[in-house]
Amino acid sequence: MTASADLTRFSINQMTVKQLSMPELVDACRELGVTNVGLWREPVQTYGLEATAKLVRDAGLTVTTLCRGGFFTAIDPAERTAALADNRRAIDEAATLGTEVLVLVSGGLPSGSKDLHGARERIADALAELGPYAENHGVKLAIEPLHPMYASDRCVVSTLTQALDLAERFPAHQVGVTVDTYHIWWDDQAPAQIARAGASGRIHTFQLADWTTPLPEGVLNGRGQIGDGAIDMREWQAYVEAAGYTGAIEVELFNDVLWARDGREVLAETAARFVEHTA
Repeated sequence: MTASADLTRFSINQMTVKQLSMPELVDACRELGVTNVGLWREPVQTYGLEATAKLVRDAGLTVTTLCRGGFFTAIDPAERTAALADNRRAIDEAATLGTEVLVLVSGGLPSGSKDLHGARERIADALAELGPYAENHGVKLAIEPLHPMYASDRCVVSTLTQALDLAERFPAHQVGVTVDTYHIWWDDQAPAQIARAGASGRIHTFQLADWTTPLPEGVLNGRGQIGDGAIDMREWQAYVEAAGYTGAIEVELFNDVLWARDGREVLAETAARFVEHTA
């Protein structure tokens, strides 16, 4: 595989190879000719924000996204204030790392609540405060709809339709969406919603993960290696490109089996799968 030629648009999301330290990840990317990386806040904070920014910059890596902001659905005023403050810090971190995109996982139902509509409205309230702050820092917020199985505890935004209904209340250069195959592949409305997002310039990032069954206990770490499951990656790539998206394509996998392996081998395998299963 001629990595530098074949992997031009490939971005490795740090969670896919979370067993690698920040220097190990950067070194492995350099060896393979991978030039794009999506980072997560926790390992960035562990290594140090400024140190990470220098490390990736010196290696010539482009940070395609920072994960994650969000968790906006709290009812308690103190919890809401804390969430907004944390998201401002996330925006600051994204700007320091040189990425334009902060991915948002919006949050689940607060304890004891069954009010999905109210939870979604609190997301909109948070975006109204954070959108201008993000714009001032050169960062775009990307609402990620998560599969409905996560609606109660992680994300009350389950479809691209719901994500766009929220995003379209704000300018596209402030708020758009994340298109992740793992979360939307089942939704027959998703292709039309991708076109809708593209028409207003709201596809801020595109991520790949496959759907394999049975899902593990807890379901969170069930994202399959691309090519191992039910999703046609080329089909979804065609939808986003028809909608005008030309940016990097991240592979983001939460998978205990992959995490138990050598991280460099997983990165090489993921890069090869990307070449095999994308156009």
